[in-house]
Amino acid sequence: QVQLAESGGGLVQAGGSLRLSCAASGRAFSTYAEAWFRQGPGKEREFVAALSWSEGITNYADSVKGRFTISRDSAKNTVYLQMNSLKPEDTAIYYCAAEHFGLGSRQPERYVHWGQGTQVTVSS
Repeated sequence: QVQLAESGGGLVQAGGSLRLSCAASGRAFSTYAEAWFRQGPGKEREFVAALSWSEGITNYADSVKGRFTISRDSAKNTVYLQMNSLKPEDTAIYYCAAEHFGLGSRQPERYVHWGQGTQVTVSS
């Protein structure tokens, strides 16, 4: 069983940066794909970025490509989301998710394990 805990959210001005962390507990975390999703006010949950379990292949939503970077520190069982050039439309609750032997899917239903989320607010 894998448990996920996000941190690093907060309030930032447009153009600023934040780094979100997702700490995982449980065995064999290296065999999991990880992803970040977000849900803005009045919006459905949407895909942000993903990292496959084996080759570390990344996958990004068009809206964040070139601004956000997903990465993994296997020694710390932690996945990160570096967010640069933030925009007000990036305001959302950000969730990390994990799928055993996953390929980094954009579909939230593929992910069994979810964190509780961390709030990111970007002011204009």
